[in-house]
Amino acid sequence: MTLEAKQISFSISDERILHEVNVQIKDKQFVGLIGPNGSGKSTLLKNMYRLLKPESGTVLLNEQDILKQSSKNIAKNLAVVSQETPVLFDFTVHDLVSMGRTPHKKLLELDQEQDFQIVKDALKQTGIVHLEKRSYSSLSGGEKKRVMVARALAQQAQVLILDEPTNHLDIQHQLQLMDLIQTLQLTVVAAIHDLNIAAMYCDQIYVLQQGRIVCFGTPEEVLTPALLQDVFGVYADIQTHSLTGKPYLTYIPEQFTKEALETT
Repeated sequence: MTLEAKQISFSISDERILHEVNVQIKDKQFVGLIGPNGSGKSTLLKNMYRLLKPESGTVLLNEQDILKQSSKNIAKNLAVVSQETPVLFDFTVHDLVSMGRTPHKKLLELDQEQDFQIVKDALKQTGIVHLEKRSYSSLSGGEKKRVMVARALAQQAQVLILDEPTNHLDIQHQLQLMDLIQTLQLTVVAAIHDLNIAAMYCDQIYVLQQGRIVCFGTPEEVLTPALLQDVFGVYADIQTHSLTGKPYLTYIPEQFTKEALETT
């Protein structure tokens, strides 16, 4: 299943946030969105999952205009884990994850044995079985994030949108989550803050700056010292990691770059 944003423009109070943005996520491809804070990553994702409506352009879910599809059809095919997900009532973790099954049931239909098993698997995959009876409001930020990922997995959609998926997670759970998502073989687009995480897991990376795509390609093609300096304003040494074969970034404080320039 595919997801594509074509010529997406979006404004808030006459301020243009996105400028004719094009992003293509092929079937079972893992695509990352990177860029400084305020570059438009979250806004683009919200347009892609129909929380916001673009002023121009089209979002295609499996080659069909997402605005012309029913909410139930979208929910069967596309799951979202946003940065923050407010929960109005104090559900247990198990009940919240079970809500991922809603698109697959008729009105007032009770959970079947298959639903219980899918929820159980989602809890196990995200490492939160021990939390299933806990109240959602009692959880830490990282635990809440894992609950929302479990709910998305229970939804069994083929397209997954993630907005800062590793936010609030400790390093162990960051890597476990990204490993899990990669092994599921879904169509994934994620806004990612950590560039080393993006380099490790993404097939393609799109770089956003001031609401425009300024570069896209493989991590090796995109993550260059020149781009990091131009877009993020930082210096970095980029090497190919001896074990992973992926680019690995070491950021260099400005004081050291100044010293290097002074000695040349």
